[in-house]
Order: sequence, then C-alpha cells, then structure tokens
Amino acid sequence: QVQLVESGGGLVQAGGSLRLSCAFSGGRFSIYIGGWYRQAPGKQRELVAQISTDGSTNYADSVKGRFTISRDNAKNIVDLQMNSVKPEDTALYYCNVRLRTYLDGYWGQGTQVTVAS
Repeated sequence: QVQLVESGGGLVQAGGSLRLSCAFSGGRFSIYIGGWYRQAPGKQRELVAQISTDGSTNYADSVKGRFTISRDNAKNIVDLQMNSVKPEDTALYYCNVRLRTYLDGYWGQGTQVTVAS
C-alpha cells in the first residue's frame, strides 16, 4: 500500500523560503509521477508542480521562477523548494504520486503553509 508523508510546512514571512518534503513508501517510487498540489480556503485544489519519471518538470504559472520540484529515487522523496513566497501561496499543500497523468493516484495528508505579509 502506497503511503505519502509530507513535512516542512509552517509559518513563513513573505519573501522567505520553505522546503516541503514528501516521503514515499509501499512501492517502486521511480515509476511514479510526483507532484505537489495546494488548496486554499474556498478554492479548488490546484497543481503547483509536477515531476515526471524522467525528471522533466512543469509548474503553475503563479510559481514559475520561485518554486522548484525535485525527486530523489534512491531516498524515495519528492521535495518542493519554495522561494520568494507570497501571502497568496498560503494553502494546504498535498503531495501526490500517480502512474499516469490522467489517474488520481495517491495523496498525502497535507501540510499547512502560511505566509505572513
């Protein structure tokens, strides 16, 4: 059974940095697409960043140039480095892995990120 455990959320000042980490267990991590999503109060969950099995990445326009997603297949982790954070980045951040982009995959429990202005 695949399990994802996020860590690294918290309170940060605008302009600061935060690193989220997601630990994967219960399968072969290298065959999964890794991703980070977020959901702010009253809004739908949205894709923040995704990293494919070959290491290619894509980002939401709102975070391009500020956030970086990475993966370490040896350690079974997918991280999200968040720089120059803004108050609008405040949300519950979820880790996700899926075998295909059109599948829902597996979700972590979420980690809260709050950016103070």
